[in-house]
Amino acid sequence: MTEKLHIVCPHCHTTNRIAAAQLGGEAHCGSCHQPLVTGRPVPLDDASFVRHVGRSQLPVVVDFWAPWCGPCRMMAPAFEQAAGTLKTQAQFAKLDTQAHPQAAAPFHIRSIPTMVVFREGRELGRISGALPASEIVRWVQSVI
Repeated sequence: MTEKLHIVCPHCHTTNRIAAAQLGGEAHCGSCHQPLVTGRPVPLDDASFVRHVGRSQLPVVVDFWAPWCGPCRMMAPAFEQAAGTLKTQAQFAKLDTQAHPQAAAPFHIRSIPTMVVFREGRELGRISGALPASEIVRWVQSVI
């Protein structure tokens, strides 16, 4: 029997149920028909944050950041590179804490950038500070 996973679409934020084996292929959203696996970070707002973090059975790595934060901007390309490297193992997402403080508040984010790994609403791990892509990949793999 093939393992089925709930994956939240990075485009329309609809929850999809797909076979785990489809993650490396061309899995598409049943609602908007866009690819479910993009290898790029998903920008989140209050509502989409709740959906991705709470429903996805694929780990979700959230970068809590703000536009005024120099280290956040410096780490952005490394975060995107890590998202491409781990695209079948985790969904990467970004939450602007300045624009969406309500979504970040329950997690007591004290410094940015802070990355948190979630699976089905549970926090699996967190790390603060700007990291190069190789360290992000290594850290995420150790957590998931």
